Amino acid sequence: MAALAPSIVVPTDAELLQAQADLWRNSLCYLKSMALKCATELGIPTAIYSLGGAASLPDLIASLSLPQAKLPFLGRLMRLLSSSGVFAVVESPEAVYSLTPLSYLLVDGIAADNNHMDHAPFLLTVTSAHYIDLAIDLADWFKKEAKTPPFDHKHAASLFEESMERKAPGFHKMSILGLLVHDNFATSIAVREYQDVFQGVKSVTDCCYHGDGTTGKALAKAFPLIKITVLDLPQEIRKIPADGVVNYVGGDMFKSIPRAQMVLLKMVLHHWSDEDCVKILANCRKAIPSREEGGKVVIADIILDPASGPVMFQTQLLMDVCMMLMKGGRQRDVNDWRDLIQKAGFSDYKLLKKFGARGVLEIYP
Repeated sequence: MAALAPSIVVPTDAELLQAQADLWRNSLCYLKSMALKCATELGIPTAIYSLGGAASLPDLIASLSLPQAKLPFLGRLMRLLSSSGVFAVVESPEAVYSLTPLSYLLVDGIAADNNHMDHAPFLLTVTSAHYIDLAIDLADWFKKEAKTPPFDHKHAASLFEESMERKAPGFHKMSILGLLVHDNFATSIAVREYQDVFQGVKSVTDCCYHGDGTTGKALAKAFPLIKITVLDLPQEIRKIPADGVVNYVGGDMFKSIPRAQMVLLKMVLHHWSDEDCVKILANCRKAIPSREEGGKVVIADIILDPASGPVMFQTQLLMDVCMMLMKGGRQRDVNDWRDLIQKAGFSDYKLLKKFGARGVLEIYP
């Protein structure tokens, strides 16, 4: 006998009116992404920065060499983006726009701030037709027996890999730049915040995925007494100039990992399925000494956590679906990470303090 379904509560008139507004908002929220893409392609964040940090609409029209007739339309675009926190606006007597921390990330050419990275490549990758088409066709993907992620299913090529470079070299280059920004941003902040993780460590292997050695170089600079090894695909290692400080090794973390007291996996595992992650972690365990000898693996990755607040949690969930579309990987909560750690044969783990949308786990053999 089927379980009795709870009785349906008919919404009130006020709830239905609010629901309609919520439906409109959720149906059209992609326009915020497109407006942000438009502003970035026009160079608005960089223009505001170049104008001293504040600009009126006429200032922007002149600086960007836009037709004067577009001024009212630009005002509507800026109004939407300001309401979303992309820009700040002061109305006195005409609207003057300034940068917020979000739009600061989209300024091109800031050299003085070591913590700055232009995030335009990431934004332009995930708002490109190559990516948007995946979301548009997601229902079709669900109905099919396709075992490949939506990106591979749609494009007959894999994101970040040579197969995509052959099909769309321009998009491939942009996506690699986006990946580097995504992975490397705030590396210097993380090194300061997590100095204790490296106390007493004599050697580190940094396992990368299409990296450029940024983390390894930052670690070598911050901890000159630690031997730093960077492992990445051979074709990626060949692109990194030898510096005589970091040991660059071309290889495959699915096969073996250079031995070290500590193995670092920063923004790597979310690209892979649980089964693949267990294989990688098992190889990490083989590469480190016992816990008594200081052996450990450090995972820096997104950790799904409702307690992080509704905005941050939604960001984490969006990144989860993003990985589902692109690579077939996933974001994980603490319980998911614990299960992977145990399946890979580790004995214990410790969750360190959060780092934006990410967290850091120390795991022990």
